[in-house]
Amino acid sequence: MSTLFPMHTSDGNAVLRTSLSGIDLLLNPRLNKGTAFTAEERDAFELHGMLPPTIGSLEEQRERRKIALGGRATQFSKYIFMRDLQDSNETLFYSFIEHNVEELLPVVYTPAVGEGCQRFSEIWRRPRGLFLSYPERDKMEQILANPRFDEVRCIVVSDGERILGLGDQGAGGMGIPIGKMALYTALGGIPPEHCLPILLDVGTDNERLLNDPIYIGWQHKRVRGADYDAFIEQFVRAVERRWPKILLQWEDFAGINAQRLLVRYRDQLCSFNDDIQGTAAVATGTLLAAVHATGVPLKEQTIVFFGAGSAGIGISDLLVDAMKAEGLSEAEARARIYAIDRHGLLVEGCPEMRADQQKLVRSRAEIADWSLASESTVSFYDVVRNARATVLIGVSAQPGAFTEDVVRQMAANCARPVIFPLSNPTAKAEATPADLYRWTEGRAIVGTGSPFAPIAFEGKTLHTAQVNNSYIFPGLALGILAVAARRVTDAMIMASARALAELSPARTDPHAALLPPIAEARAISRHIGEAVARQAVSDGVADPVDEAAIKDKIVHAMWSPVYLPYERVDE
Repeated sequence: MSTLFPMHTSDGNAVLRTSLSGIDLLLNPRLNKGTAFTAEERDAFELHGMLPPTIGSLEEQRERRKIALGGRATQFSKYIFMRDLQDSNETLFYSFIEHNVEELLPVVYTPAVGEGCQRFSEIWRRPRGLFLSYPERDKMEQILANPRFDEVRCIVVSDGERILGLGDQGAGGMGIPIGKMALYTALGGIPPEHCLPILLDVGTDNERLLNDPIYIGWQHKRVRGADYDAFIEQFVRAVERRWPKILLQWEDFAGINAQRLLVRYRDQLCSFNDDIQGTAAVATGTLLAAVHATGVPLKEQTIVFFGAGSAGIGISDLLVDAMKAEGLSEAEARARIYAIDRHGLLVEGCPEMRADQQKLVRSRAEIADWSLASESTVSFYDVVRNARATVLIGVSAQPGAFTEDVVRQMAANCARPVIFPLSNPTAKAEATPADLYRWTEGRAIVGTGSPFAPIAFEGKTLHTAQVNNSYIFPGLALGILAVAARRVTDAMIMASARALAELSPARTDPHAALLPPIAEARAISRHIGEAVARQAVSDGVADPVDEAAIKDKIVHAMWSPVYLPYERVDE
């Protein structure tokens, strides 16, 4: 027996009780303390000889890991190091991140996780999370029924088809649910045993993986159509039966599936899609901060999306809601938004448009008086120039798509253009901050999806906001779980965006950073969690609870990575 939640002794001190001992205890990443086991614990749990004689502390272990990590030459080698640490000592792993968030976030998640997914087969060592494969679909309920998952309260699930901007990574896409769940804990304080990463292995259309002799996934073309939908349905039903109050986060599904799966299941269980709603929330929250810095309200901005997939649609929908809150009608708000896909402006008669893109389509009459370079398509530059765009958001995974002529035209349109190349990983960014600042004489307000180093420009140091979903989803999940919300409403997503905007340093200084330091992640998650929980209660999807109780529930829901004393118990 292992108790992962602290018990309290008669004198009020917290203690963990477990029947594990010896090598079984040391190989349990959730319970392992390494050199920090005390002399008394080494006696009680038969650990002598299995550990070096020095008794260390968590602080000393963090310092040792920091030195060791510094010896790794590449981000990928650092990513492997951190994955190994997570699989050997979770408390140290999360404590290390908590004390070094700015340094380690790019290592445990974007951009390093991209290569981690591409090379997942060669670095896979120990089980973490669940692979539910199509050929074993009849065993799904049996797999989920394992008692080790009794404490699970939240799941991040992917089918690996659209990993970041890298496309189909098959079973290697498991790196994303593992990474996201790690941030649930590191940034949001959600206990590790509540978190379960899942990869739905329905095959892959990536020829490299299909021909790779060391690929660990099901080497078969992707299952699609009715068979795919039946597998997803089977998964959702099995999850509902196993955990009736689960929070399910959909992650990195292809555009053809992401929106429709969200629509199909969002009212059947508590779920959200981070690529659609999380990206929308962080982009909207950051944009609200940015337009405050420009002095021009959101409802007067003209916004161009480069990329009209699920992320672009999600962001545009939330921005429309934000503009409506400022007094615009639905039609007036949508008239301020333009969307570009690979055929140019989404306009009546464009080929290959999906049903979910229809709300972004402009009529031919709206552009009848535009000056165009071509009669066949309306180019990106045409839109920026004719619409006099003031905000540019890139969600295309097309590196270099924000060209110099487009950006210089943006700079001519307004005093402070807002430019967000949001695509991940770094190699997929639509532009680099250095170019954007240079092409706008330093006037641009820039936010990127991946981290970029500060830029020296005309004697000033310019810091670029990382518009990363990590600002949103840990706090969103925290708020949902704290009040046991039954659904995730649009208003809850908007509440998370507004809560992030409230923390912007630019609210008081237009030249300050758009977003608070990610080093303050836990405080940010608390603030967002409270706002989300409050909105869940207001929306009637959580039981009534007053403001003081919400704050108390948030605090008590947050786990801290510290070592507690252990007591040995019999089976």
